[in-house]
Amino acid sequence: MFLFELADLNTFAYVAPALKQHWGASVGSIGTVTAAAFLGMFVGALIGGRLADVLGRKWALTGSAICYSLFSLLSALSPNMATLGVLRVLTGVGLEAMTVVGLIYVAEMFPARMRGRYQALILGVGLIGIPMMSWFARFVVPTGADGWRWVFVLGAVGILAAAAMIRLLPESARWLDAHGHSESAAALVASLEAEARELTGEELPPVGDPPVAENPGRLRELIRGRYRSRTLLLSLAWIFGILGFYGFNAWVPTLLVEKGYDMVASLTYTAILSIGAVPGALLAWPLIDRWERKHTLLGIELVVVCLVLVYGFVASVPVILIAGFCITLLLQMQTAFLYTYTPEVFPTRLRGVGTGFTNGLGRLAGAGGGVLVAAIFQAWGYVSVFVYVAACMGLVGLLIAVFGVRTTGRSLETITRTDDGHASPVDSVL
Repeated sequence: MFLFELADLNTFAYVAPALKQHWGASVGSIGTVTAAAFLGMFVGALIGGRLADVLGRKWALTGSAICYSLFSLLSALSPNMATLGVLRVLTGVGLEAMTVVGLIYVAEMFPARMRGRYQALILGVGLIGIPMMSWFARFVVPTGADGWRWVFVLGAVGILAAAAMIRLLPESARWLDAHGHSESAAALVASLEAEARELTGEELPPVGDPPVAENPGRLRELIRGRYRSRTLLLSLAWIFGILGFYGFNAWVPTLLVEKGYDMVASLTYTAILSIGAVPGALLAWPLIDRWERKHTLLGIELVVVCLVLVYGFVASVPVILIAGFCITLLLQMQTAFLYTYTPEVFPTRLRGVGTGFTNGLGRLAGAGGGVLVAAIFQAWGYVSVFVYVAACMGLVGLLIAVFGVRTTGRSLETITRTDDGHASPVDSVL
């Protein structure tokens, strides 16, 4: 699932230098399309989270995969920048809906003591899509004026993931439980228990009280009462995280061309940097469930700040490759932490809308971020972009470390316990 999604996510960054060369696209127009794609992601995060709470995690995932695959394919047929911009907005809707629902699904279907590790593992496998797409772009984009179109064609293979999900993916046990489908939830939990006994050779602890069905939560509950502070914190973390992450990843190919490197060199360097994505997420595996997530995340962000400043101030190919590789690696390690942390802090009935809203605000900020990076570059030059990126990443770590709740090793029910304090059997098992 994440493999196809993440392969498509960075496609525009890889084709932007070709559009600049063959269509005469300016840095400003590239920034506008990048911003428009983030607007689509904002809408997708809200829609995906809401549909996941109302219709279920499985069908929200399937629908979003079909959506982004279709519009990625249509992007390959774009006759001009305006049409391409519209199609990237619609692609972004499907991409971000799938991301949000995927995070929720992983959080709900794995045990507390291993939740982070499996999120990191799944992300790491998915991130293979980034170097896969980067190297594909490296070879097809320079082939001619229309070589870039094949990048979007490859981005449409997510339709294969949709077919696999329809056939193989069970619904979330917690969603079934919260919506009164107790028999289906019990059957699914029984199969998970049997699998756990077979793997461990041990009996499982008894479950708690019978479940109580709940209606899907509403957006207004996130900005009132006990979850208001969590919503604000996660919203700010995602806003600065997206601004910093895409301020680096989405702009490096174009900025290198503006710095004086030719298109082939820019794509080659970017492809080399992208290799760090997969080990970055996998390196989160031994750390993410070992120490408190919010403190470890701060350490990661501080190292990123230092490396980004070195990348911006030291103009040499070895620095571009070494520092850039390490930045890419650590940014994906950070992503594994944020992907794990965000759905943990909301209860089941609000998990979709809460994850979608906070992540969506980050994507909305990313829409302005594309224009902002272009403006910063044009006003103050190459180095200023990396000072901006470093400031954003430092704020993410500080916000979570200072104001975030502890989640590592705690069950979702414990983290989000309501005032009545009753636990669901599914919460006890998972």
